[in-house]
Amino acid sequence: MSEKKRAGIWYAIIAFGAWGVLPLYWKALQQVPAHEILAHRVLWSFVFVLVILVALGRWKSLKEALTNRSVSLAVLLSSLLISCNWFIYIWAVNDNHIIETSLGYYINPLLNIILGMLVLKERLNFWELFSLFLAFTGVVIRTVQYGKIPWIALSLAITFALYGLVKKTTKLDTITGLAMETAYIAPLAFIYLVFLGMDGAGSFGVSTLDVNLLLLGSGIVTAMPLLWFAQGTQRVSLSTIGFIQYISPTASLLIGVLVYKEPFTGGHLVSFGFIWSALLLYSFSQTGFMQSLQPEYFKAKNVN
Repeated sequence: MSEKKRAGIWYAIIAFGAWGVLPLYWKALQQVPAHEILAHRVLWSFVFVLVILVALGRWKSLKEALTNRSVSLAVLLSSLLISCNWFIYIWAVNDNHIIETSLGYYINPLLNIILGMLVLKERLNFWELFSLFLAFTGVVIRTVQYGKIPWIALSLAITFALYGLVKKTTKLDTITGLAMETAYIAPLAFIYLVFLGMDGAGSFGVSTLDVNLLLLGSGIVTAMPLLWFAQGTQRVSLSTIGFIQYISPTASLLIGVLVYKEPFTGGHLVSFGFIWSALLLYSFSQTGFMQSLQPEYFKAKNVN
């Protein structure tokens, strides 16, 4: 294995590992309302990424992107999507729904496939289609068990999948893209935090030192995994990234069950089992052996 590929694998492992243990970080801020955490996350992410842009001399790339109308509109949409995703995730973690958040990020890769098929006109082979069927079955089982649609999981999966689709079409580098996304929302976040402080309802500056530091650090824990992820994708194939990305929801699931004692019943196991099977099948769907086992119709059509 080359040094480049080895480095890429480690970058990806660190990125997805960091995302997987983020519930521990947000749980440490449980006494702070989710909307206030989100405002801090946006504001300090913008400040942190801006420092990186200046340090790397990339200020010009941000200026050029901001003057491009089509890019600006696309990034505005992506900033709204990722803000919704962050808010739902923070609220869900602090309201003891860590297992359901992990379900959302297990569903997300498969939803990416659907968007690729519908929007980008990508073609799927038999095993990829069958993996979607298995995942859909798992979600239906969970819905029946839950007695209602698992909106937390689906909201996280949908917003992040749409965010990824918009990012793919704009093709901005990670640092510039994140700087623009947070730049659109940061002024609103700042105004909101100022009003909270004037009203005496804000947590920053009046809480304990550890809470203040965690709020300040929210920008770093947001930006760094994205930067590591970008470094990983530049060095290894997307199929390798696909295997590694399941570290994140698996870690979150284990944290929810083992650390915070959220219930994981036999019903959970059945529904997650379908989704895990779908992910494994999809991961192996491109191998020569699985391709040879496709029905003749799919071989003839070369749908892969």
